[in-house]
Amino acid sequence: QVQFVESGGGLVPPGGSLKLSCTVSGSGGDIYARGWYRQAPGKQREWVATIPLGGSADYVDSVKGRFTLSRDEAKNTVYLQMDALKPEDTAVYVCQGRSRWDGKTHWGQGTQVTVSS
Repeated sequence: QVQFVESGGGLVPPGGSLKLSCTVSGSGGDIYARGWYRQAPGKQREWVATIPLGGSADYVDSVKGRFTLSRDEAKNTVYLQMDALKPEDTAVYVCQGRSRWDGKTHWGQGTQVTVSS
């Protein structure tokens, strides 16, 4: 049974920082943690940042220079350091995993990030 453990969301004022983490377990090493998407109320899910196996992180333009994605392969965990947060970053942030076997995408439950004064 694949499990996603996401943490680090919360309420922060504009200009503040948060660090999200997502650990994937229970797949025998098949599913690797790949990155983050987000979904704001009334909007479609949006890609934020992902890091492919053996590759470098890539980001949506709106977060470049403010967010940093990293992965600890030994822990099968990805981290999203979010700095200089803006109200428009408010959303549920959902962790994405991917199967090494068939490339199928898997999703966590999400963690709420609210940027407000």
